[in-house]
Amino acid sequence: MRKLVADPEAALAARVWDGMTIAVGGFGLCGIPRDLIEAVRGSGVRDLTIVSNNMGIDGKGLGLLLENNQVSKVVASYVGENKLFAQQYLDRALEVEFCPQGTLAERLRAGGSGIAGFYTRTGVGTEVAEGKSHQVFDGATYVLERGIVADLALVHAAVADAQGNLRYRATARNFNPLVAMSGRVCIAEAEQVLDGFLDPDDVMTPGIFVDTMVVASDRPKDIEQRVVRPRPVAVGAGA
Repeated sequence: MRKLVADPEAALAARVWDGMTIAVGGFGLCGIPRDLIEAVRGSGVRDLTIVSNNMGIDGKGLGLLLENNQVSKVVASYVGENKLFAQQYLDRALEVEFCPQGTLAERLRAGGSGIAGFYTRTGVGTEVAEGKSHQVFDGATYVLERGIVADLALVHAAVADAQGNLRYRATARNFNPLVAMSGRVCIAEAEQVLDGFLDPDDVMTPGIFVDTMVVASDRPKDIEQRVVRPRPVAVGAGA
């Protein structure tokens, strides 16, 4: 059984609609499913709730959906790199649910594991905990956080096999495995799709979570912030 389809548009066909919730892997511009995000933009769906660590930057990543006015709500832990996001939020054009990063990761994992909610001490006494149930365990106060189950999950992998098993590269792994778990439907883009099978020890997302795959386009990866400094001269250099 092969899960590979021809292109992102075919993968998204009949799987996107107005008002849906989409969870998206990545951290900044690292490990984001660029082709699938662009296909969502091209589909023209509106009133989306996006669950992601952040919303990319202006003109790249999930920032493309903001530019196209396709997003009505964002659930994220960090949004500081996108000026358009900030403007839409201040203009009350965008609803935002801020979530501590570790809590967001656990909410995605919980949703994918069939766990409706969990208690955590993170956020107690802050605006994050307002309106949520509190309980005391062993003398400490905890706040209830709900698991996240998205209508659609979009992820990017370095390598996949025909059964949809995924392996990520280095820090591009970030939120991708958790996002893949959380979706009722998961679509993955992979830089390489094997004819055979990944070694079981290399599988980071089991194929049971992945419904459809596409081969990611071969293009340079964007760098969110490039920081350079002079390379120190080695002792004895030029002697």
